[in-house]
Formats: sequence, C-alpha cells, structure tokens
Amino acid sequence: MKSLLTFILTTIFCIQQVWAADLAHGEQIFSANCAACHAGGNNVIMPEKTLKLDALEANQMNSVEAISTQVRNGKNAMPSFSRLTDSDIEDVANYVLAQAKKGW
Repeated sequence: MKSLLTFILTTIFCIQQVWAADLAHGEQIFSANCAACHAGGNNVIMPEKTLKLDALEANQMNSVEAISTQVRNGKNAMPSFSRLTDSDIEDVANYVLAQAKKGW
C-alpha cells in the first residue's frame, strides 16, 4: 500500500511539473510582445485598463483563461497575438497573472 501511495504521489507531482506554466518563458514572451504597451503592468493606450490586479478584477480579466483569450483574439486597441503558440499564450497569461498578484 505504501509503495502504491508513493507511486501515485510521484506521478501526480511529475504531471504537475509537465503542465506547469513556464513563467520565465512567459516573461520572455511579455518582454518581446507586450512590454511596449504594458511595461510594469501599465497600459500606455488605455491607462485605466492596466494589468494590475484590481483592474484585472474590475474587467473580469483575472484568470489565465480570460487573459489568454484577450491575447489570442485582441480587443479594442489591443491587437490579436494569434501568431503566438498556445503554449506561448498560456505562459504569458500565467506570467501576467502572477505579476499582478505580486503587484508588478
């Protein structure tokens, strides 16, 4: 029983490692594609729609799914970044949300 439990926990840990977002990669994607308008979590085009946690919450953009949709499809003045891979988009969305929770 103990070895079965060890196997299950090890498997879960390994799966989480594979599925975990790559925040360092997300930061690279952000720097190359987003920082011109969103440096430090700000927004040079629409100053009230920053990437700060309170603004993300107010605009229902405080989830990886919502941020990913915005990046993939664009909206208003923000262009679509559909040229990025799904993995790139997931990583940058996780990076943005993590930074917002840390206060940039």
